[in-house]
Amino acid sequence: MPNMKKYDLILDALQKLLEEKTIQSISVSEIAQRAGIGKGSIYYYFPSKDAVLDALIERSYEKPLLTAKNLTMQTDIPPFTRMAMLFQACQSSSVFIKQNSTSSDAESAQKFAFLHHKYLSHVISKLKPALTQIIKQGIESGEIRFDYPSALAEIVLIVLAVKFDNSLLPSTPEETEETLRGLVALLEKGTDVASGTLNYLTLAPYIS
Repeated sequence: MPNMKKYDLILDALQKLLEEKTIQSISVSEIAQRAGIGKGSIYYYFPSKDAVLDALIERSYEKPLLTAKNLTMQTDIPPFTRMAMLFQACQSSSVFIKQNSTSSDAESAQKFAFLHHKYLSHVISKLKPALTQIIKQGIESGEIRFDYPSALAEIVLIVLAVKFDNSLLPSTPEETEETLRGLVALLEKGTDVASGTLNYLTLAPYIS
């Protein structure tokens, strides 16, 4: 039976190494050394370095998904406050994916393009049900007026995920802020909420 403590040690080691260097320059031996285990132990859990990276990315999704699930049940917190908390968790999960994601190596660039796509797909598909539920609760309480909560959740997540990731349509911080301000204006008018209610979407740490 796999030792989950050792499994997490391997992922932690790679995450720390990614703070220091690019993925293509990290070897399995370095991961093992940083984790304090033998190189053979890496291959017991993972067939390759790429598999370790994939597992690390998957683990980064766990916190925002758990946060999202918990927020749908905290109906005593205003819906827009819960939305802000959900977006913060979403943004935090993308941080390490952004690191070392630029490379002159065509093969590495292609790999990261795949990982970014994987991140975007996961964020949108996995967080959409929770955000939809929060929006529905806001509609039921009279704080939000909108007839298509699921569509609204998807639109918001698509825009935010693309902007958080910033690889599909690379933008300057100023361009990102302008896009988010446009999103806020559309959402506030479309959902009939007071102007300024969604201003948190245009503030740091979202813009990077």
